Amino acid sequence: MSVLPELRYPTVTELVSAARALTAHRPGVCTLRQVGASRAGRPLHLLSVGRARRAVLVVAGAHANEPTGSCTLLALARRVLAERELRDGMSWHFLLCADPDGASLHVTPAPRSLFDYHLGFFRPAGPEQPEWAPSVLPPDRLPPETLALTGVIDELRPYLQVTLHGTDLGGSWVQLTKDVPGLAEPFAKSAAELHIPVETGASDAAGWPASGPGVHVMPAPGIGPAYPSLPDDARHSTWFHAHRYGGLTAVVEVPMWASDLVDDPAPHPAPAAAIGRLAGRLQRDALEVTRVLDGALPRLADLDGPLLRAARWGLELVPGLASDLVHTPPADRTMAYVGSVDAFVRRVPLRAAAMLLRVLRGTDDGAAKQLEELVATWSNAFAERFRARWVPLENQVEHQSRTVVAAALHAREGAS
Repeated sequence: MSVLPELRYPTVTELVSAARALTAHRPGVCTLRQVGASRAGRPLHLLSVGRARRAVLVVAGAHANEPTGSCTLLALARRVLAERELRDGMSWHFLLCADPDGASLHVTPAPRSLFDYHLGFFRPAGPEQPEWAPSVLPPDRLPPETLALTGVIDELRPYLQVTLHGTDLGGSWVQLTKDVPGLAEPFAKSAAELHIPVETGASDAAGWPASGPGVHVMPAPGIGPAYPSLPDDARHSTWFHAHRYGGLTAVVEVPMWASDLVDDPAPHPAPAAAIGRLAGRLQRDALEVTRVLDGALPRLADLDGPLLRAARWGLELVPGLASDLVHTPPADRTMAYVGSVDAFVRRVPLRAAAMLLRVLRGTDDGAAKQLEELVATWSNAFAERFRARWVPLENQVEHQSRTVVAAALHAREGAS
């Protein structure tokens, strides 16, 4: 049975090859099939282990810039094959990569620093993200990747969907569309054993109730979002598609670089003032990137690729987001939350600059040089401010795998 030569971020081709090897090794237990195709015609593959009707669906690659999930998915598939009790009355289904087109554009060899990571960065605009497209597009305009994912959910009717996400710098946290009693304890224990901070005030889950540190549960319908200007709403994403069959979704986030600043539950002395300052920096940084973009537009008139669309989409979010930060009371008043917001507002202009840099190379060398200096400066400042430390890839994978298994077992008990 062939395996990846070392623990690293695999390409989609390597993922499919590894899945084929598993299927050839255990043909009576595993199947691999194509369940759709991307906009560019790349196949989407589903690896299934076991045949029980009670199903767990694990999705990797929904965001191209979050590559750990691909390693975790393979580790989980092998664990499920090795541990018969995990197949007792359960089948496991692994969508190898929800966005193969995006994966072809984000370059993640083995980043030595945040600057390396951003030099190959890609994350699609919201309407082009498979999980988020339903929250911003009408049903007749959904991309084929979204339709493939919802089609798999319709077929399997999973009691649990787990989508494997990650963050460049910060801590680990879980987002649940319904509570999974008992999950918080094994999640926290795993993070502590592997020296991964828990992001107790994750800005992605701002205002959500918590069933334990870092385990956030989607608020009930009718409760407004913490950032009203952002166009996407998790309650309209593919995460909620499993609810029509009585299931739920767990989103398991793990960091590439860790920071203990997002794991500090102490009260912040002046959260509103601090967040107001962060909003000002967000606007200033975004304006720097926008000026470069505006100057380069005459040379980009014939270009409309995914990198440019994503960079422009990110910059267009800034005015509304900055206004939200200034005029909306803080959703959380802890040091951890202010730290998470700090990281969030650094990412938006940095990612736009990184993607625009890739567009301008060879088209406008002067603007590209200016952007490369910005990306280097902002990446290094980000790492220094948060005292970033690399989380060994095996620890990222082990923590994410443990959390998925714990979610599957505890959710199964609740569904019984």
